[in-house]
Amino acid sequence: MDIFQKCFDFDLDKQAMEKGLYPYFQPLDGLEGTEAVFHGRRLIMIGSNNYLGLTMHPKVREAARKALEEFGPSCTGSRFLNGTLKLHEELEARLAAFVGKDAALVFSTGMQTNLGAISALIGRNDVVITDKDDHASIVDGCRLGIGEMKRYVHGDLDQLERILQKIPPESGAMVVVDGVFSMGGDIVDLPKLVDVCHRYGARLYVDDAHSLGVLGGGRGTAWHFGLTDKVDLIMGTFSKSFASLGGFVAGDKDVINYIKHTARSFIFSASLPAPNAMAAFAALEVMETEPEHVQRLWENAHFMMKGFRELGFNIGNTQTPIIPVIIGEDETCFRFWKELFDGGVYTNPVISPAVPEGMALLRTSYMATHTKEQLQRALDIFEKAGKKFGII
Repeated sequence: MDIFQKCFDFDLDKQAMEKGLYPYFQPLDGLEGTEAVFHGRRLIMIGSNNYLGLTMHPKVREAARKALEEFGPSCTGSRFLNGTLKLHEELEARLAAFVGKDAALVFSTGMQTNLGAISALIGRNDVVITDKDDHASIVDGCRLGIGEMKRYVHGDLDQLERILQKIPPESGAMVVVDGVFSMGGDIVDLPKLVDVCHRYGARLYVDDAHSLGVLGGGRGTAWHFGLTDKVDLIMGTFSKSFASLGGFVAGDKDVINYIKHTARSFIFSASLPAPNAMAAFAALEVMETEPEHVQRLWENAHFMMKGFRELGFNIGNTQTPIIPVIIGEDETCFRFWKELFDGGVYTNPVISPAVPEGMALLRTSYMATHTKEQLQRALDIFEKAGKKFGII
């Protein structure tokens, strides 16, 4: 068997392209916060993770410009050797304080953060347990660890408890979970999760990629529930609310120091370039000093939740600015996406196996900087498409 045969047989993209329905890797001419430009045509962007709209904030852009002039575009080495700037350490201290932890460690991407931090902590006799709706980076980080990985049905903390009951006392255990689930937009039941972990001596790692800038006044899931001291590790990314690129993990000083010296994705990657670090630093300062951005984000999220439900769309159990619009069959979802795209709205189609068969959806997400006019226009275009395809 030729190892490349799977590549030659792969035709998902070809089938969709032949029908004019291929929705991925769209080459945008420009991306200006709430709008994207495609072949000179403007679309309302509701398929981004730019929750606070800070990619367009003048303080963030100016900070990145200044860092580029002072430090250049790359550190040309790993943090472990020659790539640590004083700026990195200052950012780590500020991030730790922001989420209420002793220390933090900045990685070059969010994916690398989960790959490195989780795999470094899961030793040969350890067990790591995840929610089945956790992000792929969590799954891969667990697989890279040399311990055992177990999963529970999304949100089923009773099943999690049954798993923990069977773990022998000589084994270490850690539960890793999303604070806000990136497809459904629902929030983890952190109070119950904390209680379960505490009763069985399991450590708790919360991925706040979609929670920072959104929950707890921007400080994340643990802050939202008043449980910061009960969560052992908090992970975050810069590619969402922080308007940059990178990631971090925060927790006890000794734990962060251990990750710093053992996480392979950290040790063997070039460090975060100064322009990205400064953009994240500036975004953090905006979150701390301009709370109105988070408030506007929630106003827009509630406006869209109400609008979709009144039109008759199924938006699942979302509780956040991530609003899935459930369409049904995969091809119908692609056709619906194309109708919206042609009508001037940019969304993200999600099909099986990322979601169950027959539950394909359009992932939409909202920004503090969307205007009510833009949001109402998007609802109007959704309504027209929904009636055309018999969804509403």
